[in-house]
Amino acid sequence: MKIMVAIKRVIDYAVKIRVKPDKSGVETSNVKMSMNPFCEIALEEALRIKESGGASEVVAVSMGPAQCVDTLRTGLAMGADRAIHVDYPGSLYPLSIAKILKALVEAEKPSLLLLGKQAIDDDCNQTGQMVAGLLKWPQGTFASKVVLDEEKQVATVDREVDGGLETVCLELPAVITTDLRLNQPRYATLPNIMKAKSKVIKKVTPQDLNVEIRSDLEVVQVTEPPKRKAGVIVSSIDELIDKLKNEAHVI
Repeated sequence: MKIMVAIKRVIDYAVKIRVKPDKSGVETSNVKMSMNPFCEIALEEALRIKESGGASEVVAVSMGPAQCVDTLRTGLAMGADRAIHVDYPGSLYPLSIAKILKALVEAEKPSLLLLGKQAIDDDCNQTGQMVAGLLKWPQGTFASKVVLDEEKQVATVDREVDGGLETVCLELPAVITTDLRLNQPRYATLPNIMKAKSKVIKKVTPQDLNVEIRSDLEVVQVTEPPKRKAGVIVSSIDELIDKLKNEAHVI
């Protein structure tokens, strides 16, 4: 069984985000970039499935500018067998990414497509659902546990919902998006980092995949959220109720 994992290059989670002076976006020049944390979890799960004998190959996929190759090298160092880079210099939004993934799935024929539930830069949480819809595959989103049964060709997914946990059974091929509590991603060791340099990264373009990139979204302005005002100490319940009613207008 082959598993395909989509990974995204984002601003590192520890970096303080700065908005550009013209408010057209966030500053990415000379900023540390890394693999999206949810994508790391998806890749780790694919590697664990392979190590348990449930898969024969793990293919990592990333889309974006040439720098995405560095993120793919990290994925290869973690243990992915090979990688595909969809070279596109501009911005890609969830529907375009889903169309590209659909084309890659049709070419590679994986039995399982794993994605992080969302990216920490745009927080869209849409790509997995969209690609499942385009492929007409069953989907298990927000997965906190994944169990595969190769004989029956099904995947049992515990997914986190507002009320707790929901268990769904998916016939393969399927799409699964991963949540934080699924696993703890491994670190890439130095020997594996060196080995990753010799692993294959295939480069394609959306045109090669016969995918037309067209955005239905326009970023009008990016602004920082308003700074939170300092709190005040009240001397009585009556004063608290008065402030909540007349100043905060929440009651």
